Amino acid sequence: MSATETDLYELLGVDRGAEAAAIKSAYRKLAMKYHPDRNPGDADAEAHFKAVGAAYEVLKDPQKRAAYDRFGHAAFQNGGPGGGQGGADFSDIGDIFETIFGSAFGGGGGRQRQQRGADLRYDMEITLDEAFHGKETEIEIEVSQACDTCNGSGAEPGTGTRGCNLCKGHGKVRANQGFFVVERPCPNCHGRGEVLEEECHSCRGEGRVDQAQALAVEIPPGVDTGTRIRLTGKGEAGPRGAPPGDLYIFLHVKRHNVFERDGTSLVTRVPISFTTAALGGCVDIPDLDGSTNSIDIPAGIQSGKQLRKRGAGMPVLQGRGRGDLVVEIAVETPTKLNKEQKAILEQFRETETGDECPQSRGFFDKLKDAFGS
Repeated sequence: MSATETDLYELLGVDRGAEAAAIKSAYRKLAMKYHPDRNPGDADAEAHFKAVGAAYEVLKDPQKRAAYDRFGHAAFQNGGPGGGQGGADFSDIGDIFETIFGSAFGGGGGRQRQQRGADLRYDMEITLDEAFHGKETEIEIEVSQACDTCNGSGAEPGTGTRGCNLCKGHGKVRANQGFFVVERPCPNCHGRGEVLEEECHSCRGEGRVDQAQALAVEIPPGVDTGTRIRLTGKGEAGPRGAPPGDLYIFLHVKRHNVFERDGTSLVTRVPISFTTAALGGCVDIPDLDGSTNSIDIPAGIQSGKQLRKRGAGMPVLQGRGRGDLVVEIAVETPTKLNKEQKAILEQFRETETGDECPQSRGFFDKLKDAFGS
C-alpha cells in the first residue's frame, strides 16, 4: 500500500479538521495493529505500518500539514512547489519539506548538534498535610524513551550509518537564491552528515518509542502551590541517541478545612463565646505535626483580632524552622438562651455604665456630635 496513492487523513481514519491529539491517537492504534512484531512475515501489514507512519510524520507537524493541505502529495514530490532534485519516498518527507520551503536555515560551519529531547510537565495535587511533612511517591507517565531494539541509534540491528550522498558528509548544503548563496543544514541527513543504512523496524529510525515509565518523586517539606520539582533527564528521549529532556513536576496544594496558607504562615478563624471574649480563656488548635497549640485569649478581645504563635506554621522550604500560626478571633453572640441566662444578662445590662464597651460609647458620642441629641 503506497502512501502516495491514498489521502493521508483517510489513511489514518481522521477528518481533515482533526486536532493533533486525535491524529496521534489514531496513529498509535494503527501502528500497534500493523506493527511487524505483531504480524511476523506479513508483508501487507508491514506496508500498512510504514504507510501510517509516513502519514503521521506529515500530519503531526503543523508546517508539513499546512503544505500538504495546500498542495497535496505534490508538496513532497519532484516537481512540487519549489521541488528539489530527485524523487522522494515518505521516509524523506521532512527532509524534502525543508528543501522546498527553506524552514531550517543554519548558521556556522560543521555538522549540527544532536537535538535534545523535549522537556515535559506533570501536574500533581497534594494535601496540606503532605506539603507540611513532605512525601515520597511514584508517578507513571507515557514518555518517549530510547528504543530497546536499536539502543537509540535508529538503525536496524546489524546495520549502521553511511555518509550522506547529498552533502558528502559535511552536514550542510548550498543553494543559489538570486544573487545570494545560502548555506543550510542538509535536508537529507538533517545536518548529521550521515544517514541510516536501514531504519529500525520498531522506532522507524527515530531511535525512540513511547512507553509507560514509573518514576519515584520526593516532595520536600514546605512546598506550596506553584513549587516546581525538576527530574533531570526524565523528559522525552532525544532522536537517535541525543540527550533526553527534563521532567518538571508542578505542585498544587488542596484547600484545607481548617487552615489557610499565607506563605509560611497558617491562618485559621476561631469562633469564641462572648463570655470567653469578655472574661478571657484558652483555646486549643491542633498542629499539623500532631501536637496541640494552646492559645491564650485575653479578656475583652474583639472580633477580628489576630493572635500569633511563633514557629507553629509551615516548614520553611529547604531551610530551617517554621512560620507562624495566626488565629483570627470571631466573637459569637448566643442565639438560644434559657430563662436563667436571660435573667442574668438582664441584671448585667442594668449595671452597665457605658465604660464596659468603649467602642460602642464612642460611636454614639460621634452621632450626637454630628446630629445632635
